[in-house]
Amino acid sequence: MKENIRPATGRLKKTLALAVLTGLMLTGCGGKQAAVEPASAASATATTEVSVTVPGVVGQTLDKATDQLEKLGFKVDAKDTIDGKAIGATKNWQVLTQDPSNGTQVAKGSTVHLGVKSLEKIAAEKAAAEKAAADKAAADAAAATKAAADKAAADKAAADQAAAAKAAADQAAAAAAQKAAQAPAPAPAAVPAAPAPAAYYANCSAAKAAGAAPLYRGQPGYSSALDRDGDGVACER
Repeated sequence: MKENIRPATGRLKKTLALAVLTGLMLTGCGGKQAAVEPASAASATATTEVSVTVPGVVGQTLDKATDQLEKLGFKVDAKDTIDGKAIGATKNWQVLTQDPSNGTQVAKGSTVHLGVKSLEKIAAEKAAAEKAAADKAAADAAAATKAAADKAAADKAAADQAAAAKAAADQAAAAAAQKAAQAPAPAPAAVPAAPAPAAYYANCSAAKAAGAAPLYRGQPGYSSALDRDGDGVACER
């Protein structure tokens, strides 16, 4: 009887040892699994993070820009980038800059930083710019008018000077003409008298007929042939 009981007891011990070993192995695997689960959960969370495209809100009033961004899940941080004033009613401010910029992909819930300027300041700057433009236009018009007046005056002065010079020239010409008219006419150039033709009388009758007798020596028409007595007087009788 004792010999039959011993083998059964040995088998029971082996079975118990195997069961204990299996339990220990199961406990160890369970612990490792528990330790790994948080990392898996974090990985799952990271892969499910949502990205959203930032819209462009520059130029909008702050109230509309804020409403649009918050509807997409963004947070909004607005600051007066000009004067650093506190922002009151958001409808009275305009967005000038945004960060992140239009079209950027960021995680949902991120903060969009907006630089804004008050509409009152914008209106004042616009009025000042319009006034400066109007003043410049008025100054340009005044300068153009003055330039035109100066040119007209210069043209008139030149025309007056030309007219005065012409009048002086005309007056000088008239005076010269009058002086020329009053001056005595120049005497005609003397025409030299033609030499008297040499007188010739064939005889004293011819000399007497010509009224030239008596003829004296040296007188035209005298000849010794007519002075018969040689006293220097021909045709004396």
